[in-house]
Amino acid sequence: MSKAIFLDKDGTLIPDIPYNVNPQKITLSDNTVAGLINLQSNGYKLIIISNQSGVARGCFTEDKLIDVEQKMRQLFYDNGLKLSGFYYCPHHPQGSVPGYNISCGCRKPEAGMILKAAVEHQINLANSWMIGDILNDVEAGNRAGCKTILINNGNETEWTDGAYRKPTIVCENINQAADALLTYYNHELAGL
Repeated sequence: MSKAIFLDKDGTLIPDIPYNVNPQKITLSDNTVAGLINLQSNGYKLIIISNQSGVARGCFTEDKLIDVEQKMRQLFYDNGLKLSGFYYCPHHPQGSVPGYNISCGCRKPEAGMILKAAVEHQINLANSWMIGDILNDVEAGNRAGCKTILINNGNETEWTDGAYRKPTIVCENINQAADALLTYYNHELAGL
């Protein structure tokens, strides 16, 4: 079985521009590429796990996410990376678009997207990590059985406690997260 890094997209991998589906405005965040290369070279598959409530809210149609995924794949490729999967949830219970305005098991903090990716990519969740910029990302990863990293870049504003909302590690960016994660893993191997 494989191991994976599940990555939140907006605010973690790329600068958060609310409801943006214009590929020309999508760029990788600073302090990201070296960390992703390090994780990939240590055998982790890289998989995006993203809430996209803009569909349910009527901000854009679901087909616009095809171009977003292609742009993310191109950004990864251009930096010597492989994006193994792109999973998104188009739902939101307060949405206005019929069929998308539902409660579901895929919208983070639920674990549905991670669990689906794990089956489709034969991933061992106990050896995998979820990295995101808010505690809903952490909760989704913990619910799925992953270890978790919170990128504390100011995007989490609610800080509500809960059984699944404590990250394994807190860092400021993905480069730091990669170093911390690999150090954590090496300490585990050494029994420290």
